Order: sequence, then C-alpha cells, then structure tokens
Amino acid sequence: MTLRHFIDTQDYTKQELLDLIELTRKIKAADKQGCTPKLLQDASLAMIFEEPSTRTRVSFEVAMTELGGHALYLKPGEIHLGVRESMYDTAKVLSRMCDAIFARTLKHETITELAKYAEVPVINGLTDYNHPTQVVCDVLTMIEHMPAGKKLEDLRVTFIGDATNVLSSLMFICTRLGMHFTHAAPRKYQPPQTWLQIAQANCAESGGSLTITEDPVEAVREADFIYTDLWWWVGQEDEIPERRAAFMPKYQVNLQLFNKAPAHCQFMHCLPASRGVEATDEVMDHPRSIIFDQSENRLHTEKGLLVYLLYPRLKRPSQELQAYHRGQIEAFLHQIV
Repeated sequence: MTLRHFIDTQDYTKQELLDLIELTRKIKAADKQGCTPKLLQDASLAMIFEEPSTRTRVSFEVAMTELGGHALYLKPGEIHLGVRESMYDTAKVLSRMCDAIFARTLKHETITELAKYAEVPVINGLTDYNHPTQVVCDVLTMIEHMPAGKKLEDLRVTFIGDATNVLSSLMFICTRLGMHFTHAAPRKYQPPQTWLQIAQANCAESGGSLTITEDPVEAVREADFIYTDLWWWVGQEDEIPERRAAFMPKYQVNLQLFNKAPAHCQFMHCLPASRGVEATDEVMDHPRSIIFDQSENRLHTEKGLLVYLLYPRLKRPSQELQAYHRGQIEAFLHQIV
C-alpha cells in the first residue's frame, strides 16, 4: 500500500478529509457505547515530543491503548533526534521498530525531514507552522454543533487573534472544505501572503470564502463559531508587552464582543488558554462555549486518524499461520529448555 503521512491537511482532498471525519464519528459512536474495536491490535506508535503537551500526548496515548496498540513517549533528551544521530538514522530505526511515528516539533522542517526518510506513516502533532490534527478535531466539533438548517459549506468561522500555527491550519481546512473563514487581527499579526495564496486557491476550488480584517466586531457579526488562541508562542516571550498592547482590549473575546455575534454563535479555543487574556472566563465558561467538547474530540480524532493511516497497512495473518509459528517456536523451546 502507498505510504501516506499526515503532515498538512493540504495533502488531502476535500473528500478524503470528510472520509476521515466520518470514520472518526463512527469510532466515537462505538466508544460512547464501550465498543471501541481493537483495530490496531499490537501496533506501536513512537511519540516524539520536543515540547510538553497535555491534550496531544494524552489523546494519542489513550487512542492507541483503546485501539489495542501501544504508544511510546519519547521526550526531549531521551532520543538523539538530529543531535547525536542523524534524522535519517532516527527515521529508519523507528520505522523498523514501530508502525507509525508521531512528532511534535519546534520547527516544521524537522517533521518534514522525518517524513522524508520514514518508511511508516508520520503524523504531525504540531509545529511552528501548523497543527493539522487539532483542526480536524475542530471541524468534527463544528459538525456536531452545527446550527439548525445549515450544512458544512454554510458555516462561518471567525478566528480572532495572532496568525498562529492553529490559525494557518484552521484557515486551510475551512477553505478546503468550502466554508467561510474570517480572520480579525492587527495588520502586523495577519497571515503572510503565502498562507493567503493557499487559502484563496482552496476557495477557488471549493466555493468557500476568505476575509481578512482589522475589525473584530464586523468579523463576528455573522459568525457561527468564534475561535481564538494564545497571543504568543514558544520563543516569542520577549514580544509579550508589545503583543498585549496590540491585541488588548480590542481583540479580546469578552462578553461585549461575543454578544455582537448571532445568538446561536459558539466559542472555541484549542487550549491551553491564558484566561483573562485572549478570552475572558465569562466567555470560556459560557453555555455556548464548546471548548471541552473540542478537547474530548482530540481523543476521537486521533483514533480516527490512526485507524485511517495504519489499519490498511497492518499484517493480519490467518489463525493457521499463527498456529504454525507458535508451534515452531514452542517445539524449539522444548528442545533447549
């Protein structure tokens, strides 16, 4: 079977993304009745983390366990990723020992290099450029909370805040699926032209739309979902005062701004959040906040993604072949013990 990685949603067609989401919905339905099938029995996932994680680590590790497999947590300093061992060697070794490689890396080039040399699927768990597993989860959550009478292509999603790795991914998948995406931020913190070109090409193909504005009130006026994220990321700590001044209070998602949106509009955040900064507690804990539904859906999304990538590749030997090899091994053991 052709080897496929999950590095960027742009590598997948609209139908493939919809198939992945529908597979996830079916696995979630099974999970809710305690019937998660062991579709990845005895499979192994190497999980490389260059920075800490809560939702991503827990969701992938629990997903592998509940699907019948096993996940290995490889934190910084435990392997020689590109330091005492080349990326090529690390990718080749892990490919021989594991059925898939997951990586959360500080630089996007690290994950693309891993994928270049790996002989098993590589899954992007976040880089400085994008966060594709998060946004598949986000679209699943939107589908589950879709306003009455609307279909996916009708949805209007507004992202308020910095052009983060989540913003790029959310903009790409929404426009890929034919949705209507708006980003509100100060001009300095709006997406680069390269990102806009990708999203605009998606719109031309899917029928979606893209709006970039400095006006958050106008951005939320017709929104079905308002989404925000942290205003600074790893390595931007020295910019915090400047960023606070640029975003606060105009781009904070507070009740005043939330109430400018339609009465059915729902609030989303990928978490972790700086409560009281990019969003207030009143919005994050609002009855129309679905942030914890999002968090839970990370687990179901990882299950769907892992099954989508790994199930077709796993060997499923017949009972006869299994019995043959067991017999050969046990016979030899009887000779030497």
